[in-house]
Amino acid sequence: MPKFRIQPHVRLQEWVAEDLGLFTEEGLDYEFEPQGFAGASRPAPSVNPTDSAPISIRSGAFEDMAEGRSCEVSAACHWAVNAAASSSHGKMWGKAYSVCESGIFVAADSPYKRPEELAGVPVGVGYHSGSHYSAIQGLEPFLERSQIELSFVGLPFDRVRQLRADEVDAVNVFGAQYYILEQLGFRKLVDTTFIMGFLVAEDADAEDLERYFRAIRRAQREIDLEPERYKHYWEREMPADLLELVDVRRFGPGERIVFEPYTRDMFERTHRWMESWELFDSGSAGAATYESAVLT
Repeated sequence: MPKFRIQPHVRLQEWVAEDLGLFTEEGLDYEFEPQGFAGASRPAPSVNPTDSAPISIRSGAFEDMAEGRSCEVSAACHWAVNAAASSSHGKMWGKAYSVCESGIFVAADSPYKRPEELAGVPVGVGYHSGSHYSAIQGLEPFLERSQIELSFVGLPFDRVRQLRADEVDAVNVFGAQYYILEQLGFRKLVDTTFIMGFLVAEDADAEDLERYFRAIRRAQREIDLEPERYKHYWEREMPADLLELVDVRRFGPGERIVFEPYTRDMFERTHRWMESWELFDSGSAGAATYESAVLT
């Protein structure tokens, strides 16, 4: 039987469980693969969210999952996981989700002081990913739909580099990237904190999944109790050019896994919201069938 493949997802939990031996203690026969999707770089031109994205950047968390991620459990924003599971690109784990701190940042000397002033201002996000959807959700209370403008400018660490280089006016970032900009003195205009979901491979063994999540739950408990003990793991998730600029001891603990059900209501409301914004090409997000898409 193939080993259960585990990849960290620019957060602390998998690193803590691995280094404390929690996966092994739970009886999981696994391989730990530290290189993952989120830490890569893919610079891209800007487009308006109402336009079709250029082929060169028409790939984000949803497309990555649709192509088949190389691990048994992967994580992404719940919008993308919802759509991927609805399209039979795996199953959504219905027994847990996480909450990820996120925000739209501008330079300290930016002329933009309030969220309403971002009307018509391109906000840098990643295509079909958490930063894309959470930017829209975060800006909805402040702007009309026609006033929200996004720029698809690559993967998470790309947005940090571009804001530092004054190549964009605003970016939506989360997790490690959030802490980098916060520590470097950039200013948050809008909080865009959002839910992450878990996508489970179709052929993943049910008992192995339970072992994995038991270990991750124990890791979360450790982080809750002594976050300062584990913040050094952020160093493993960051590119060298950005790591040298910050002190990870000053970071927060990152996304927090919540061991509560991702309910039918959560699933269906999220799907309807995506449809209302026409965030996927016709038919690509599948049918919102909770029973067939979510493991409960």
